[in-house]
Amino acid sequence: MDLEALRYPVGEFDAAMSFTGATRKAAIDRIATLPAELRVAVNGLKDSQLDTPYRPQGWTVRQVVHHLADSHMNGLTRTKLALTESNPTIKPYDENAWAALGDMRLPIDLSLGIVDGIHARWAAVFRSMDDPQFARTFVHPERGATITLEFQLHDYAWHSSHHLAHITGLRGRQGW
Repeated sequence: MDLEALRYPVGEFDAAMSFTGATRKAAIDRIATLPAELRVAVNGLKDSQLDTPYRPQGWTVRQVVHHLADSHMNGLTRTKLALTESNPTIKPYDENAWAALGDMRLPIDLSLGIVDGIHARWAAVFRSMDDPQFARTFVHPERGATITLEFQLHDYAWHSSHHLAHITGLRGRQGW
């Protein structure tokens, strides 16, 4: 398997995709179901397996789980900022630097709990939104773009599948 396929096991996010009621519902459902699927994906893994990179020069399974908590915590905050402020500029963060911090060596149960709570709350917020709210925006200075909440929802749904596939793909290749 080539490095790009390991890096993007579900393909890259399609930023030009059409957003419909059906894709919105599926994306919200993806946000809602990630915690349970993530728990299944990491169930029974030993520390040595959690500390295995999903690809050469990639993060370990442990880092991926902690990254999902970090990234999606930021995502929920960005959603709420866009819903309560007029086109706020969000604060980007260096995900690779965060992945190297000391908390990345902690047990994954801590981040699994964060993902449980974040995703339950995030799905509830998305499900409560009306069409005009999905058009609300925030400025992402690192991307140099104004992002709609519709785009953000679909991007994070993809992100959920992307990292889940890193873990399940590694398990499949290793026979775990």
